[in-house]
Amino acid sequence: MIVIIGFVFTFAMVFGGFVLGGGKFPIILHALPHEMMTIGGAAIGSFIVANKGVIVKKSLKDLKKISGNGKWKAQDYKDLLCLLFALLKLIRSKGMIALEQHIENPVSSSIFNQYPRIVKDHFAIDFICDTLRIMTMNFEDPHQVEDMMEKQLEKHHHEAAGPAHAIQTMADGIPALGIVAAVLGVIKTMASISEPVEVLGALIGGALVGTFLGVFLAYTIVGPIASKLGQIYDSEHQFYLIIRAVLVSHLQGNAPQVSVEIGRGNIPSQYQPTFLDMEGLLSTVAIPG
Repeated sequence: MIVIIGFVFTFAMVFGGFVLGGGKFPIILHALPHEMMTIGGAAIGSFIVANKGVIVKKSLKDLKKISGNGKWKAQDYKDLLCLLFALLKLIRSKGMIALEQHIENPVSSSIFNQYPRIVKDHFAIDFICDTLRIMTMNFEDPHQVEDMMEKQLEKHHHEAAGPAHAIQTMADGIPALGIVAAVLGVIKTMASISEPVEVLGALIGGALVGTFLGVFLAYTIVGPIASKLGQIYDSEHQFYLIIRAVLVSHLQGNAPQVSVEIGRGNIPSQYQPTFLDMEGLLSTVAIPG
């Protein structure tokens, strides 16, 4: 809703100011379809040419994300800490062997199934299970494991944030496409140089609509969309950083409660539960017999 409010406010201020300043809408409305076809068509075509098919598809799919603040909510962060606590507590109490049945088939695991929203995120589950799996192979150097996890996170974030970079690149080019549309309008005007001043004025005004649209679309619509997507991707990435923090803390020899507290400190402030809240939740976490 707030995104719609932002767009409505922008349009109201820009075009409201234009009207209050004595501007005439008919010129804009007459030129708008042709200028939008030129600028929008060129921008979309260039976007398709410049990006891989997977980026184009993901961009279209992720556009709906701009209406929210990311996939993870406050409860999801609590669930993640509870899940990691259960896994680490199981390792401490029964050893790595008891963990294998859960990480080999997390979909049927009595631990993972308590947190269905996390199970639906394939990267989160694979990230947790793959890291725990290599721990069962005696690969337990905290620095090496942290470095390995960091590389996985960088790769995933780079791939996930591809649409934001692609859309921002498109936004950077749209003002130039507006100039292209304006130049074409000037060419059309020059072909009518023998027309009366009133006609030439309307033609030049229509040509300038192209420059206006290019700048307007880039800085008030497409650019902000790319920026919002980038913020959402960064927010979602923070969820996986918590996994890294907790598991590395475990390898450093900390107790499950301490590792979870370190993870809690990495939760974004607006979603971060208090120490007492987490203490109460962890006391209810059941460890399989």
